Amino acid sequence: MHAPVEPLAEGAVPQKAPRERLISIPYLLLRGSTAAGAFAMGFVQTFVFARILDPERFSIFIITGAVGYSLWITDLGLAKIAFVNLRAPHLQGRRDERAAREATAVILFYVALALAAAVLCFPAELLRAGASMHGAFDLALFMAFIVLNLAWFSLRTLSIAVDLFVYFERLELVRRAANIASLLAMLAGLPLTAFLVGSNLLWAGLFATATAKLVARGALVLHLRGFPRELLGFFRSNRHAIARSATGALSGLFVATFPYYVVPFAYGLGAAPIILEVTFKIFRGACVIFAAVCDLAIPGQTRAFAARDAKRLVKTTLLAVALCLLPALLACALLIFAGPPLYHFLLRTAATVPPAVTPIIVVLVLMSVLQIVAEALLQYTGYFRSLALNGALVVVMMIVATVVTFVFKLGLVGFLAAYATAYAIGALGLATLAILGPFSAAAAPADGRPSLRGLLRALAAGAA
Repeated sequence: MHAPVEPLAEGAVPQKAPRERLISIPYLLLRGSTAAGAFAMGFVQTFVFARILDPERFSIFIITGAVGYSLWITDLGLAKIAFVNLRAPHLQGRRDERAAREATAVILFYVALALAAAVLCFPAELLRAGASMHGAFDLALFMAFIVLNLAWFSLRTLSIAVDLFVYFERLELVRRAANIASLLAMLAGLPLTAFLVGSNLLWAGLFATATAKLVARGALVLHLRGFPRELLGFFRSNRHAIARSATGALSGLFVATFPYYVVPFAYGLGAAPIILEVTFKIFRGACVIFAAVCDLAIPGQTRAFAARDAKRLVKTTLLAVALCLLPALLACALLIFAGPPLYHFLLRTAATVPPAVTPIIVVLVLMSVLQIVAEALLQYTGYFRSLALNGALVVVMMIVATVVTFVFKLGLVGFLAAYATAYAIGALGLATLAILGPFSAAAAPADGRPSLRGLLRALAAGAA
């Protein structure tokens, strides 16, 4: 049912759950700051680009960003599998050289992918009517800036596996602050090209610094030669887990990016993609904050799961839900009472957001609390098959919802409403699978099968 590394293998001696805080307070403060920075950066980027680019050029950057994020199709859940392979030895106080070599190969693969995407983006833009060399160069730099996020967030996953999350978040805070400052500087005259060059140079420095620390902790190695062989070895030894995690990862990518292809095709460039961008900036920005909260819970959840401490697992997960609900409810209240002024502030005259979009965003934000918390718990405890099954069903529902939208000619708002409905059903499904999966397994006796009675006792004890 889950990854090859079985934290609850037969005959395993349960670890004693450490009596520590459910979450790390320093990590809470840092992760909260970086999540707020990520949320703010999305809005700042939209605010700035809406003022320095004409609507058509702005929509081209939006689509380019969507293509860049679509390259997360190569993720396949590889970083999560590397996490599972590194986490178990780390909790046992040892290093796994093979797991470190394979994790290094995964990171190098993502970096190479970003560079290749940037190189290919340049001639692709030149094929567009009216394109210039300068404009193509800017888009290529923007593509690299976007795709390198995949390698960076994979490094974050590895840092959590070896309890190096506080150090990583300090680097992430520097990155967010520098990027926001340089974005705002464009309003004062900083050229777009200078921003893009500087941002990619910042990437280089951050990767070097983070890698050095992870090498010292045993999560990565410095042997760069032969990394394709190590990558192939990783795929061979984890092929079953990859097959399962890939389905979940690809479905998540599809859900996040396919509207960026549907909307321009169906409704054209200009206002429609910009309205979609604002909707998803709020929705996906909230998801970034919720994912940050889940990062706080991962160390405690994985320790509790390995120790079969169901009560602690439930408590830590419910704490994550409560912390996610605080910003979720605040964001929903802001949208309900001050949505139109917020949209106008972000877009000015670039586009007008219909009032009917606000309740759709509210539903997406609230359902994403369940989605992100349950997904994180299933991922980091190795329940890749559950993620795959739910993800496949959500993709089917999204496709059906899109077809229904076009058949009945519901327009952009109708498409977004259908999307939100399918997303909400998927979120409820993931929450159910989390209860029947990790919670149930942790509540089971070491030499027995999960039982409904044991699960209910664990849920009641954790909620008390």
